[in-house]
Amino acid sequence: MITFEAVSKSYPGGGRAALTEVSLAVAPGEVFGVIGASGAGKSTLIRLINGLEKPSGGRVVVDGDDVAALGVEGLRALRRRVGMIFQHFNLLSSKTVAGNVAFPLRLAGVAEAEVKARTAELLARVGLTDFATKYPAQLSGGQKQRVGIARALATEPKVLLCDEATSALDPETTEQILELVSNLNRELGLTIVLITHEMDVVRRVCDRVAVLDGGRVVETGTVEAVFLHPASATARRFVLEADGAPSEAAMVDGRVVRLTFRGEATYRPILGAVARETGVDYSILGGRIHRLRETPYGQLTLSLAGGDVEAAIARFRADGVRVDLVTEAGR
Repeated sequence: MITFEAVSKSYPGGGRAALTEVSLAVAPGEVFGVIGASGAGKSTLIRLINGLEKPSGGRVVVDGDDVAALGVEGLRALRRRVGMIFQHFNLLSSKTVAGNVAFPLRLAGVAEAEVKARTAELLARVGLTDFATKYPAQLSGGQKQRVGIARALATEPKVLLCDEATSALDPETTEQILELVSNLNRELGLTIVLITHEMDVVRRVCDRVAVLDGGRVVETGTVEAVFLHPASATARRFVLEADGAPSEAAMVDGRVVRLTFRGEATYRPILGAVARETGVDYSILGGRIHRLRETPYGQLTLSLAGGDVEAAIARFRADGVRVDLVTEAGR
């Protein structure tokens, strides 16, 4: 659905390029996350998809169209197929909720009867039927974002772009908006590109993720692969938990290992069983249980000492637990 082919983007007098040789492919119906720190190039990347920016080099192809090669009419047609929601909502303060949702339909010249029917349908989908006559100033942040989502869906797009769409929201509202985005992906088959600096957002809704650093893609893969076993320094900085930091590992005796559990194995009482079978003593240095979309996972950093440590590690692995070595005994 979306392809970046060695895309670079520079601005006159801007010094370092915003993007350098970025190559990515987003499949139809996929929720694709792009994560990076401020200044990594995330917003530039998303603006290339709907033609708000043009690449300095390479090509961006969306639904078969080379975006930079489109004329005015071609861009208008593309933007009807690519909806966008924003961090700060970008609602028209002088229009009601219904007026904001209807605005792109009226711009597209849709008949008024159809505009009203479509607006009502969209407000029902995002749970705002009773707010149709209110104005943005009367809404909470979460309600404003729901209006933004309904407006983005007005022209029945194939692609939905989310630019830091939950950054201005509290945790409970963020969870509600992410659930809504997930439902839209499942029910409408939307391809979603989600830009964020929050790793929990990617964990919650994305299928795959690209990690940006300094305008370059430093890692891509499934959310599971990148978040549980990050290969790049940037990804590790974002997603490795505080369990098993070198300062903690240096303070204990024994071999320090990181265990990763997935699915139902996350909840099995395996530590006690392994300790009894192998005579190993363990100390828990850190860890957490979380979810990757609907799949539970757990990560624990342990110090293993005494007994048969090799047998304990083999037993963990035989039970489907991934074991990564953090330090050897005495190091």
